[in-house]
Amino acid sequence: MEVNMSSEEVLSEIQGLKAKGMNLNKKQVKKSNPQLMRNALHYFPSWDDAIERSITG
Repeated sequence: MEVNMSSEEVLSEIQGLKAKGMNLNKKQVKKSNPQLMRNALHYFPSWDDAIERSITG
């Protein structure tokens, strides 16, 4: 699995998608931004955990 983002970049990208009103559904993100999904799952136990961390800091 190729990881080319830091955990901070992953959280920032998720925050950016949320700010744009994008759907943060796991299936949708995996389809539209597989690189973000791969990186998020490298740093966080689950996609939901990555979203939670991006919201709470």
